[in-house]
This record gives sequence, structure tokens and C-alpha cells, in this order.
Amino acid sequence: SSARPLCLSLSPPPQCNPLSYDYVLVCKNVEDEGNKTQKKQTAFIDALKSKDFKVMKIVDESKVFYGIRAPKEIFEKYRYLLKVSDACNWSCEQQGEVVLSTSVFTFFLPSPEENLDDLMNKNVFETKFCLHEVNALPIVCVCIACRSYFGEKIALYYLWLGWYTFLLIPAAILGIIVFLYGLAFINTSPLTMEVCTADTIMCPLCDGKCRVWNLSDTCAYAKVNILFDNEGTVAFAMFMAVWATVFLEFWKRCRAKYVCQWKVYDWSEDEEELILEIVNDPDCKPKKYSHSYLKSTLVLILVTLMLVLIIGLTHALVVFRVVATFLLSGSKWSLLNENASLVAVMLGAVVHYFTLNIMTRGNHNVPLLLYPAEETRSFAATERSFTVKMFTFQFFTLFSSLIYVAFFLGRINGRPGDYVRIAGKWRLEECHPSGCLTDLFIQMSIIMVLKQTLNNIFEFTGPWLKRYVKRKTTQKLQRKCGHCYKKECKDTEEGAELCENCKLQNWLRNYHLTDVNAFSLFEEFLEMVIQFSFTTIFVAAFPLAPFLALVNNIFEIRLDAIKMVSLERRLVPKKTNNIGVWTNVLEAIGVLAVIANGLVIGISSDFIPRLVYLYRYGPCANGTVTGISCMTGYINNTLSTVRVNDEGVKNDFSANQLITHNGFNVTHCSYKDYRDDEDYSLTSQFWLILAVRFAFVILFEHVVVICKFIVAWFVPDCPIQVKNYRLADKLKRLKEELR
Repeated sequence: SSARPLCLSLSPPPQCNPLSYDYVLVCKNVEDEGNKTQKKQTAFIDALKSKDFKVMKIVDESKVFYGIRAPKEIFEKYRYLLKVSDACNWSCEQQGEVVLSTSVFTFFLPSPEENLDDLMNKNVFETKFCLHEVNALPIVCVCIACRSYFGEKIALYYLWLGWYTFLLIPAAILGIIVFLYGLAFINTSPLTMEVCTADTIMCPLCDGKCRVWNLSDTCAYAKVNILFDNEGTVAFAMFMAVWATVFLEFWKRCRAKYVCQWKVYDWSEDEEELILEIVNDPDCKPKKYSHSYLKSTLVLILVTLMLVLIIGLTHALVVFRVVATFLLSGSKWSLLNENASLVAVMLGAVVHYFTLNIMTRGNHNVPLLLYPAEETRSFAATERSFTVKMFTFQFFTLFSSLIYVAFFLGRINGRPGDYVRIAGKWRLEECHPSGCLTDLFIQMSIIMVLKQTLNNIFEFTGPWLKRYVKRKTTQKLQRKCGHCYKKECKDTEEGAELCENCKLQNWLRNYHLTDVNAFSLFEEFLEMVIQFSFTTIFVAAFPLAPFLALVNNIFEIRLDAIKMVSLERRLVPKKTNNIGVWTNVLEAIGVLAVIANGLVIGISSDFIPRLVYLYRYGPCANGTVTGISCMTGYINNTLSTVRVNDEGVKNDFSANQLITHNGFNVTHCSYKDYRDDEDYSLTSQFWLILAVRFAFVILFEHVVVICKFIVAWFVPDCPIQVKNYRLADKLKRLKEELR
């Protein structure tokens, strides 16, 4: 608030100040006075004038601009009601009239029959927008006046984003250390050495032209797998699960500190809406709370159907990868033929990304369609309901495919002689030869890189290109407005005309910016919370996720600021004291992170099989062998052998598939599983590993959850200084009331 006078000093003199009308309505210039649309426009403007609103009309060719300014009496009523309300713990003088005017006008209903939104839906008015201040970009950069300019709601978004980015630094550093730890042993690990020197013949990975292959062919992939599937991954996954709680707890402390400084600690959005309703109409009857089990059941059914559709798309992606593998394996290019499964997984990740972007529009529209059925009492309740539904849809759209890759891929495909096939034709895909975690790593890295890179490009360049194309529209007025800020022009007829041109130029500049709405900030939050999900959920498969998020956010903060003040219309300033339901969403993500990472390590990675081999089946299990690595023979231990001429097995492979690259026919081939070589039944080692997997998942989740609870208890949500300050402030205000 102390930066406000400096910001105002950068604006033009009051006589020619384009911001003297801080809200603008735009409509088409209709010359027919008897036109029904024009009558409604006139009636609305007259209703505003009857309420002592200041209105200025400027005609520009095919458009008519109405500058709107609320009267001071409304500000006084608004401030007084805030002062006597239960949620008042702030200084009214700290709020600028521009912020109040835009907040009041967006809620103001001059006509009980048709409000502004109704008129816009009927194309009576084309658009409405809040004006940017002149030189807004240097104002925000120099004064750091985000709260004074945009209000507490957007200020808290940037505060949250900055805090999140700051705490990503230790997570990114540790993720890089885990990556470097794997890199240090990439060539000396006994596991990679065993793969690279193996002469084992492996069974074909797909139908078509896929042939038997040597295990040593995957030497490079085995080395890559060590980078993110090593002992450090377990510790890093536990760290990130606890980190999510640490981040939230310290964010709550940071929020408490600032909302206390801003005097909005006890602020209530519902109460503010009541105050605005009373200011608008002292005899108003606010909408009451209501609940219908029938309507709630209907909404639940529709949401479930939407989730079923999203999961169905995931199955479609699975089918796409299966068919793509089959087609690529029959390619005449040997490179595609030999890497059909890998290319299919990468194509699936790209298709998944574009499917996500297409589904985003549907995910956005469905909650809006469900809004009338819910009959929420206030906009704050509508926003909470919309946020929960939209995030749920986006989360399932984004992570349903990753869940399949992490926990089902390669585990339901069967075995040689008993493969699971789609429609009896296409064989289900297997895990990558170097391990199932490799597929998850490929999916996450492609989607995360594409999503962050392309989203930032389109999010910034779209509004920039639109502004560049429209810029010529306002250039005609720049010559006319060249001297409108000069003091000697203010009292002349020429000066009055120049000032009007200045207003029109500023209004046109704002008009040609990208439109915003009440949910524009939601899009920014959703993007970052989805990134937070990537950073915590499945991070065991992608330790570099926090580092990529950190790099992205360094640019994101700056790009968002430029976009909001120079490429988009000004968001209506709003007060708040928290980030709303997003806090609950982040807490839910923290819980999912514990579950998902425990399952990834316990089920998807080779961490548990390695431990079982080390202490039960390896050369060091009895404690007598020395001089060799305790993991020697592990790779061969994970493989089973099948006789290709056995009844049933020979139908799965054609004769061409059983010829090696050297031209030899094979009678046996190996595949990754724990099965008996005679009757192909699951061995006791398989059941032991399965039991240890589930035991580890349970132990991991309980230990991490306990750590999260301890951290949450150890770090108070509100700093002691803030509590003492609020106590002293309440005591002071009570004493003043007593006097």
C-alpha cells in the first residue's frame, strides 16, 4: 500500500487521466434509435446515471465505449459496512478507489430484470473490462505493487508461486544428486555389466517382424535405467513426500504473515458479497443456502460418467500403442522394426499430450454446465465447486495413462504360449527391456517437457501476436494525442478534444488486449498445481522433475507478470486471505504422492527384487562367498526360459521371428518373469518377492505418513509473532470501541 502514491504519480495529470473512468463497456454503434438492442443499452446506462454513476460515451467508428465510475457514496457505504462487519480487520484507507470501483461495478445490478451478464449474453454489450493504468508494467516492476494494482487474490498467487519456486531449490538439488549418483556407477554397476556382456537370447517383444534379440543389445538402456532406478531413488521419494508437507506448512506461515500485514486475516468472501448486495440494494434479499440430494446425485452421476469417459480414452491410448507397435514392427526400416516398442511408447506420450489439450476444453465446459444444477449461493462457492471438478477431470486426464504404465504395463500381458491379446489379434505391450520404470520415465519426461515448454510458448505468444496485429488500430490516435498531457491544453477546447482522444486511445489499447474472466486466475493455478503433481507424484521414476519445474517457474513468474499487465486485460482486483480450495487440493496431492511413490518403488522398480536376491538368492546370501559382487547373477535370475517348439508356444512366434541377426535358428528364448522352465508355473521366488513388495509399500507409506504428521505438528501454521500482533490489534480495537 505504501507504493500506491508512487504508482499514481506515474499516471498523467487528472485533467487528462484515462483512468478517471476505470471500467469500460463496449457495444456496437447502432444508428437506428428505435433498435431494440440500442434501447436496452440506453436503459442500462440511464439506470447507472440514476444511481449517480459517472458515465462518459465515446464513439469510435463501429464501436461505442462507455467509461464508468462509481460514486463516492458507494465507496463510503462499502467501507462503513466493512468497518462494522465481523470480518473487518483492515484499514479502509489502504484500499484505492480504483480497486473498489471495479469490485463494486462488477457486482452492481442497476436493473433487477436484466443485469449486465444477461445483457452481454444477449449481445446488447459486446464486452466489459477493467482499465490498466498507464505505464502499468514499470509500475508493477518498480513499485512491486501487485497487491495495490491487482488486489490480494492475485498477490497471493504470486506469493504462493514464488514460495513454491523457492522451495523447489533443495528438491531440485537433491534430484540432481540422485541423478549424478546413478551416473557415477553407470559403467561399473554389476547389473549393467551383466547386461552388456550377456549372450542370452530373448523372445520377440511383439508380433510381426520382431525377432529374437540379444540381451546385450539393451546395454545403453540398462545404463539409462540406473540413472533413476537406484538406491538413492527410495530416499529421494521419501524426501519429496515429506517435502510436500514442509512446503504446505511453511506456505501457511508465509500466508499468515502477509495477510496479517494486509489486515485481511479474518476476511470472508461470502460476507463481502453480502455487503456489495446491500450497497446495491438496501432492501435486497440474498440467496439462501440450499441443498438437494436429488441434484447432488445427478451431479455425482454426471461427474462419474465424465471420469469413465476419461478412463476410456486411456484404454484407447493403450490400444493405440499396441496397434502402433504391431505396425512399426512390420516396417521396412530396420531402425523402426528393432525399436518398435520404444517408438510406440514415445508416440503414445505425444498423443497423450495432445489428447490432454483437447480434453481440457471439455473438462472446462462440463463443470460450467453442472453449475445451474448445484445452485451454489455465492460466487465463492461456485469457484470452489468448479475448481474441485476441473482439477479432478484434469488430474485423471493427465495421470490415468501414467497409472496404467506404472502399475499395469507388462504385468497383464501373459507369457509365451499364453499372451493376452486385444480382439484375439494384437498382443499387449510389454515393459521396456531395461525395466518397467523406463516406460514411466519416458512418459513423464515427454509429457512434462512438452506441457511446460509448449504451454509457455502458446500462453505468451498468443496474446502477444494478437496485440501486435491490433496495435495499428490505435496508431491513428497517437499523433492526435501527442500533447494531451501538457498542462497548457487542459482549459482549451483543443485540450478537451485531445484529452478525449487520449481516453479513447487508452480504451482501444485495453480493448484489443486478450479478454479475461473470473476464472482466468484459475488457469494459472491449475497449471502450477498440475506441475506440483508431477513434481511429487511418480517422482521416484523421474528425479529430475523438480529441477525442470524450477527452471520452468523462473520463466513462468516473469512471463505471467508481463502477460497480465501488457498482454491481457486487467483482472478485476479482489480481496481474499488465502488461495482457497487449492490448499486442500495440494494436501490431497501430498497424500497421493506418498501412495504413488510407495507403489512405484515397491511394484514398478527393481528395488525389491534386488533386495530379495541380495539377502536370499545371491552369492552373498549365505555369507561365505567373497571377492565378487553380491549382485552377480541377478539379471539371469530374473529371466525364465521357454521352449519355442512346445505345443501352444510355437503358435505365438513365426519361423522368421526365431532367426537371430546372425542367421541361426533358436530353440529356446528367455523372457523376464519368475516361472518354472518345465511347466511355466510361477516359482516360490515370485510369491516371496510379491509379499515383500506389499510389505514394503505398507511400511513405506506408514513411515512417510508419520513423518508428515510430525512435520505438520512441529511447524505451526501461524507464526507466534503474527498471533501476538493479532492479539494486540484486537485488544486495541476493542479499547477504541469502549471509548
